[in-house]
Amino acid sequence: MSQNLRRGIHRLELTTKITLAILALASGVYTYLGVRGLLQGTGVSVFFGAVVYATAVSVGIYAFWSYLIQFAPHIRDGGTRRLLLFGMLIGSAMIVAMSSWLNAAALAGGAALEQHLAKTTEDYQDLLNKAHNNALAAQSLLPDIELAVKRFERLAEQEQIEGALTGTSGSGTVVQLLRQMSLQLDGLGQEVRSSREATDALFEQGGRRLADMRQIVSRIGSIDDRSIAFSEEAVALAGIITALQQTSIAPSVKRASQDLSASFVAPAANGGSEDLVGRQEAIVTRVEKAINAQSKALSRAAEDILRLEPVKPLRFKPLSTAEAVLLYAEDFLPSWAGAISIDLLPAVLILILSGVQASIRREEGHDLDENHVTVAELNRALKLYSNLPVQTRKIIHEKGAVLQEEKEEQAEKQGAVTNLVEVKKGFKDQS
Repeated sequence: MSQNLRRGIHRLELTTKITLAILALASGVYTYLGVRGLLQGTGVSVFFGAVVYATAVSVGIYAFWSYLIQFAPHIRDGGTRRLLLFGMLIGSAMIVAMSSWLNAAALAGGAALEQHLAKTTEDYQDLLNKAHNNALAAQSLLPDIELAVKRFERLAEQEQIEGALTGTSGSGTVVQLLRQMSLQLDGLGQEVRSSREATDALFEQGGRRLADMRQIVSRIGSIDDRSIAFSEEAVALAGIITALQQTSIAPSVKRASQDLSASFVAPAANGGSEDLVGRQEAIVTRVEKAINAQSKALSRAAEDILRLEPVKPLRFKPLSTAEAVLLYAEDFLPSWAGAISIDLLPAVLILILSGVQASIRREEGHDLDENHVTVAELNRALKLYSNLPVQTRKIIHEKGAVLQEEKEEQAEKQGAVTNLVEVKKGFKDQS
């Protein structure tokens, strides 16, 4: 079986060399495609730079695996084997660092850039929604403001018609105060409602920008051109998000609610009698307390809205294909596996050859390689011997005869010792 294995290794030598060359060439081509997108400069400088780098990678990969496949299967010493294995691991890591990730960029760089654009679109969608929600948070104050407006209007009507508060109907001090407060709160409500229109308009513009960004991501064409168009849309959308944050009416509501109580001036009672004046003053005091309570409630609600986390502006960062493949490596594992396999497949060939050589040594013995002589080596030795001078050949014959006699004497001595041991053993058995 060992002879068959040797013949198989000999037949596959050319196949092994061709395989290493093709794998190194393939890695060089994909490395060229990957590195071309990283270099900056004119078309000629980028082309030659990428060619030089790819050529260096191909030559380095071919030489590295050729050295290992030539020597590693024949090493028997354990320490040397471990040293070669360590060197193979270091070399493999260097190959992955200088070639495999660029191969992956060539295989899946466009898809990785599209994923980057799609993910960025989702991020902008979240920011737009958050900014819109923050801007609309102040709209939640509108029902409270409208309720207060209706309450003051109702009290003013009841006071004017029925005298519900002072007991005396008519348009007096209390009615004027209640209507004044109703008008102030109604003006604040109008500001809140008008801000809703601006907020909705900006949100609609942002939605159109997002739709354009999604179309760019799914559009057919050069990924570089699409990235440029996407970047323009992203800048415009970032401006809309910033403007949307500034439309929040919460600061105005807080200032207006504070002014509502701070600027309150109680009007002078104008009742016709002292009794009516007293009742008017009492109602004015109660209205003042109600206004203070309403002001504090609106101010606290506005503060809660202002404490909401503001939207942080997002700046779109264009990526190269290699950077995108590294950033989204988990999503492109098959491409990474293929790129690394092209570079590290020769390691499997080395393991196979090492196993075959180990099997040959087990079949033939560890010393057979040193004592093995091919027909060509034997013919060469005979020609060298025939070209030696006669005197030299006589000396070689004499030394050979002496060595042969020494071997025979040693064999006789060994045989005598063996016989003596057997005779002693026989005597012991008889006794």
